[in-house]
Amino acid sequence: MYFPQLRLRRLRRNESIRRLVRETSLRVDDFIYPLFVCPGKGVKIPISSMAGQFQLSVDHILEEVEEAGGLGIPGVILFGIPERKDEMGLEAYSDNGIIQRAVRAIKEEFPDFLVITDVCLCEYTSHGHCGVVDGDQILNDPTLELLAKQALSHARAGADMVAPSDMMDGRVGVIRKGLDEKGYSEIPIMAYSAKFSSSYYGPFREAAESAPQFGDRKSYQMDFANAKEALREVRLDIHEGADIVMVKPALPYLDIIYRVKEEFDIPVAAYNVSGEYAMIKAAAQLGWIDGERAMMESLLSIKRAGADIIVTYFAKEAAKRI
Repeated sequence: MYFPQLRLRRLRRNESIRRLVRETSLRVDDFIYPLFVCPGKGVKIPISSMAGQFQLSVDHILEEVEEAGGLGIPGVILFGIPERKDEMGLEAYSDNGIIQRAVRAIKEEFPDFLVITDVCLCEYTSHGHCGVVDGDQILNDPTLELLAKQALSHARAGADMVAPSDMMDGRVGVIRKGLDEKGYSEIPIMAYSAKFSSSYYGPFREAAESAPQFGDRKSYQMDFANAKEALREVRLDIHEGADIVMVKPALPYLDIIYRVKEEFDIPVAAYNVSGEYAMIKAAAQLGWIDGERAMMESLLSIKRAGADIIVTYFAKEAAKRI
């Protein structure tokens, strides 16, 4: 049956009809809000490349968590800016590290609020790489022990979930084993399974002060030309014990999100990364686009592609709109 009998515009005629037949919808429950924790008290440092985002001391983190919870956002993911950096990223797995202190403070004040922690060394190492360095090489296997220690320290502090983002081979299995052996078998792992070596991370590296001091991360983050390899990475992480898998970035990789969701019966997260956020904010500030509409369209496209969870700096703004 074709035109004029079939008129698809009938179901677009007004907002009530459009709502009735809408295939995909966003919920506040879909969002995880990223926060950057720094030392001190009363510290709120604007991130120049990410309008509306800040490095926050723990007291301000508590304010953000209270606001996010009030909007219905189920959880946050924490990234740390340590007091000092060194070759081995010692503060990453110190029980008195910045993330560990923040987790304890949040869980004391808001015990039922979901706290996820990033597990990676790049924010804590003086060289800015995600693993142990020997010359110009980033060593895989020696890094795994440190990541397991970091995840365990987060669990001890009260984290509800850990999220390894380093892209070292075998890290999910080592972290799972380390948590299980110490009595934390109930702590889920949200693995950054298909994390691509992307130019869209630029603003994050300013926010987390984590730019590599030499070379790049192409030897461990994925080549953005590869889709089949992404599925292999996801399959390996699931086999090693991942409870949730993540694709990062989101918008340039909607095809990967879709393929992962079609291939695997497991919750899929997508990270709407700093560069994606910054581009919309910058274009909106210049009056080139309607920032709010672009935000909602972008987030909906990520959900439509198959993401169950969206990690996004837009979480609070989108929650208010929803």
